[in-house]
Amino acid sequence: MAAKNVTFEVYGPYEVPTAANRVIMPQVRAEFFKACPHLRDRRGAYVFGVRAGGGIIPVYVGKATRTFHQECFTADKANKYTLGFADYDKGTPVLFFVTLPQRKGPVNKKVIKDLEDFLIQNAKARNPGLINKIGAGEANWAISGVIRGGQGKPSAIARSFKGMMGFR
Repeated sequence: MAAKNVTFEVYGPYEVPTAANRVIMPQVRAEFFKACPHLRDRRGAYVFGVRAGGGIIPVYVGKATRTFHQECFTADKANKYTLGFADYDKGTPVLFFVTLPQRKGPVNKKVIKDLEDFLIQNAKARNPGLINKIGAGEANWAISGVIRGGQGKPSAIARSFKGMMGFR
């Protein structure tokens, strides 16, 4: 019998408050989840990004096999976010949450890890300066005009392939 597919839900982007010096302070966790109680006890993956110039650039991808409240704003994550945000002169830090459906029983840690790996690889293609080290190994391949394929306008074939595959 085949395993049942898991359908995640996406929430966000949510602005992340920072201090005047653009540092994410320890009290942000309590404040953030007080404003977003529907995410507090959920699990899945999250993507921290910087919104600037009409777009959002991913800076860090994480996973929460416990809860988002327990894992998103730990001291080491806040340091990573602050480092990633420091690369931008302007912009607003934001978070997206990709949540696992709530069910009884043990948490499916494997599917959360698979999701995190997938998000890291895609975020790394969008932002080569992604903070993640684990799961963000350098890819030794590219598809010309599709992903990591260099500069220039993609060919009509590459654009067609990108459309078929859902790549932006």
